[in-house]
Amino acid sequence: MLPPQRATGFVSLVGAGPGDPGLLTLRGRDRLAEADVVVHDRLVHPALLELAPATAERIYIGKGYGRNVLDQAELNQLLVFLAAQGKRVVRLKGGDPFVFGRGSEEAEVLARHGIPFEIVPGISSAIAAPAYAGIPVTDRRFSSSTTFVTGHRDPSDPANPVDWELLGGAVDTLVILMGTRYLGAIAVALSRGGKSAETPAAVIEWGTHDRQRTLVGTLATIAEDVKREGYASPFVAVIGDVVSLRPTLDWFTPEEVLAVRDAHH
Repeated sequence: MLPPQRATGFVSLVGAGPGDPGLLTLRGRDRLAEADVVVHDRLVHPALLELAPATAERIYIGKGYGRNVLDQAELNQLLVFLAAQGKRVVRLKGGDPFVFGRGSEEAEVLARHGIPFEIVPGISSAIAAPAYAGIPVTDRRFSSSTTFVTGHRDPSDPANPVDWELLGGAVDTLVILMGTRYLGAIAVALSRGGKSAETPAAVIEWGTHDRQRTLVGTLATIAEDVKREGYASPFVAVIGDVVSLRPTLDWFTPEEVLAVRDAHH
């Protein structure tokens, strides 16, 4: 006989981290182990789904540029629907729920419907991808200010809320997420704002994954370098003198590191 369902379930908005499953937090692991349903996006490592019980339902919702299975409004309603059935729901999101992840929008909808929820922070790719590429986002010699910014809108769009020219003269290090499409235009706008064309720049594709690769250039060259080498989403761009530390701090060779890790498990 099945136990009676709870009147109201519970939703955990869990940051899955940037890709390497070893970077999931302990609390995130525990919430997955208790889940009735896991709602996940495309950047979540498949190994993390194995942490949920075999009986837990797994719902894939996409979340890539132009490739969503559900739009945001539909996803919000899905979380409400599942929790209203008394289920323990884990919304497993790549990176951190509150760093360009729309976690706040999902939490607002849950709050409006009286659904109890929690936020389980995750390691953002904005920090982790550069770190795995040997690039610190701050360094007292080169960078006392860092800005995380989304690059998914055209800098020439009057409705774009990001003032790229202002950032060009105001910030030591820029970490740009979702900048695949407009990286060239962003570089031009930063140059107009005073950022030197010779400023070191890097792009990290699939940061912390076993297919990570890193491309280094300058603000003037990085967009063309990316096109030439065929880099694509997901990637993180870093612009600033901290990129010059990569030759010394570069430590992550995906094949070697993962082989050592597998040998110890």
